[in-house]
Amino acid sequence: MSAAFKYSDEYQVGGSLSEQASTYVVRQADFELYQGLKALKFCYVLNSRQMGKSSLRVRTMVRLKREGFATAAIEMGELCVAGVTPELFYNSFISLLVSKFNLAIDDEHWCDAKSHILPSVRLSQFIEEELLERLTQNIVIFIDEIDNVLSVDFKDDFFGFLCGCYNKRADNQKYHRLTFALLGVATPRELIGDTSRTPFNIETCTVELTKFQLHEAEPLESGLVGVANNPQALMKEVLQWTGGQPFLTQWLCQLICTTGEFIDAGREAESVATIVQQRLIKNWLAQDKQQHLQTIRDRILTSQNFACRLLGLYQQLLSGEIAADESPEQIQLQLSGLVVKRLQKLSIYNEIYKCVFNSTWVEQQLRNLRPYAEKFTAWEACDHDTSHLLRGQQLRDAKAWAVGKSLSDKDYQFLAACQELEKQQTQTALNEQEEANRILQLAAQKAQQMIRVGSLILSISLIVAAIAWLLAV
Repeated sequence: MSAAFKYSDEYQVGGSLSEQASTYVVRQADFELYQGLKALKFCYVLNSRQMGKSSLRVRTMVRLKREGFATAAIEMGELCVAGVTPELFYNSFISLLVSKFNLAIDDEHWCDAKSHILPSVRLSQFIEEELLERLTQNIVIFIDEIDNVLSVDFKDDFFGFLCGCYNKRADNQKYHRLTFALLGVATPRELIGDTSRTPFNIETCTVELTKFQLHEAEPLESGLVGVANNPQALMKEVLQWTGGQPFLTQWLCQLICTTGEFIDAGREAESVATIVQQRLIKNWLAQDKQQHLQTIRDRILTSQNFACRLLGLYQQLLSGEIAADESPEQIQLQLSGLVVKRLQKLSIYNEIYKCVFNSTWVEQQLRNLRPYAEKFTAWEACDHDTSHLLRGQQLRDAKAWAVGKSLSDKDYQFLAACQELEKQQTQTALNEQEEANRILQLAAQKAQQMIRVGSLILSISLIVAAIAWLLAV
């Protein structure tokens, strides 16, 4: 076995890193989440997938346990299954708390005895009457994959429950020993529809998961010692491609280690570029075993009503960064992981994403979505030549398709130009019809005048003829 293969197992691609994982990268978020929960603040870590949220939770739980905290992690993916009822959801939540905290309670019997009250109230009573009574230390409940709650009809009630746990601190000192950490792919505004009940109007600690910096990446760099003369220079090139995105960085490091090639000093950029092109970008769909890139793609394209808008915005970013404005489409792109906000600017997260989701890919997806793709493409290519605009039934079909969808600015410009042209043509046709009607009216008037003149002449002729006949007689 070569030296390169010796170190390949140090990197973990996908899943939560264990407490002992040698490649765990400590970031500012580790300090912020630990300090926030230690102070018993409500915390949330909301970010795109595979940014290290679950690994951060594992590490933080271990640190808090060493401090004497009682901790438990609840995975919302297990509870928010299709068709779940409030009854089943809250009873299952209670059951998991009993199991995670090793409480000597028959949770099924306990829930049956409380079946006469609302499920959310039942959970509140369990927290107050059982959990806070049986555990005397500080308690932290991590709620992971919180975005799964967005799919249930009673999500507002659940977040109302969380808010209630905080508000009860004013009347019940026991609640000062309890706090929550929410982790998932969401934004605070998404987590509750009824803003008057949002849990985020309470004191919270917002923890941001940032990219890996070179000075933080030493645990990853150590795994490259056996495959390069200059591991730090190699690590720098890795980050140039991944932008410090945690999953991609682990993945690329693993790929480097499994090539079986030793990288000499000065060849770092060339070697990393080759590996990226051959093992990540080329035929990316087949090589994306962990479905990292596929998930980004799907998050952008899943909603047909919103996909055009997201693609249109991303198309702008391919030309350079833009100002961040917290619009829904910008937030969705950030949650996909494809783009990132830094210093109030929005940009594509890294070079790998930019190469995979390039302009050709974007144009292909837009062609697949637009029923008028051929006309649109020709209109853009010919500098907005009006001969390529939609008319008549084609325009009516396009307008019907656009109803309820959030389109790109270019789509709206195209459809507006089509409508304006049709309006102009309609007005021109009306004007031409009016002119034709006017001419016909004038002709009719002249005809009437000619008829009247002819009638008058005929009448005079008859009178003259009658007089002449009389005189002849």
